[in-house]
Amino acid sequence: MPTARLIEVTGPLAGASVIVTRPAATASALRRRIRALGGNPIGLPGVVLHASADAVAKKALVAARAADIAIFVSPAAVKFALRLNPKLRFARATQVCAVGAATALALARMGLRNVAFPHERQDSEGLLALPELAKLRGKRVALIGAPGGRELLAATLHARRARVTSVHVYRRAAPHYTMRQLAALEQTPAPLLTLLSSAEVLANLRAQLPLHLFVRLAAGELIVSSTRLAELARRSLFANVHVAASPAPRALLDAAQQALARHRL
Repeated sequence: MPTARLIEVTGPLAGASVIVTRPAATASALRRRIRALGGNPIGLPGVVLHASADAVAKKALVAARAADIAIFVSPAAVKFALRLNPKLRFARATQVCAVGAATALALARMGLRNVAFPHERQDSEGLLALPELAKLRGKRVALIGAPGGRELLAATLHARRARVTSVHVYRRAAPHYTMRQLAALEQTPAPLLTLLSSAEVLANLRAQLPLHLFVRLAAGELIVSSTRLAELARRSLFANVHVAASPAPRALLDAAQQALARHRL
C-alpha cells in the first residue's frame, strides 16, 4: 500500500501566506516568484481592470502617437493600449516615458527601446524628476492609463504648462469577492504578509472585505510601496507596516522576506 510523502517547502518565504492584491491579469509572474521563494500566494485583487473599447479612447490613442511626450502609467496601460491598437507605434520625435521598470519592460516587449523611466523612485514623484519632464511649457503630453489615480502626476504636468490629453485605455473597478476567495483568506495559515502598492486597493479592501477578514489582514505583516501609503495603512488599523524600496515586485518581495525574518525572531 503506497504511503503519502511529505514535501518540505524551503526558501526565505517558507510557511508564509502572501496576499497578492494586484489585479489577477497582471499578478501571475509575482505569484510564481512567491512560490519559488517557498511562500503560498493567495490572490485577493484589490481592483478589477476592464478594457476601454469606445471610439473616444481609440481616437485619443491614435492622436497620442504624434504627441511630444507619451507617458504610460502602468504595465496594464501598455497591455490595454495594445489591445486597442495592436500595431501601436509613435513618431520618432515622441519621447515615451514609463512610471517604472516594469512598465518600461512591457514597452520594450512591444519594440519600444528608448523609454525614459525613473530607476530609483519608481512612482509619480520619481517620474516627474526625470529631466525629460522638466520643461513642458506648450508641449503635447499624452497620459495613457485609466480614469482616477496618479492625481499628482496629472496636476504637476498641468502646472508645468503642458498640454495634457488623458487617454483612458482601461478602467478600474472595485472587486466583488467570491465565497471561495473569502474562504481562502479565512483558512490560510499564518503568518500573513500582504503586498500593497495602491491607496485605492487599500480603500477597496476595507470596503469589500467582511470586517473579521480585514482585521485578520491588519493583524499580519503589511508590505507597502511608499511612506505615504504606510501612513494611510496605519490609519486603517495596520500595525506592522514595512516600506519597500519601490513598487517593483522584487522590491516588495525583498521587504516581505525581511519582515518575515523579523516576525520570526
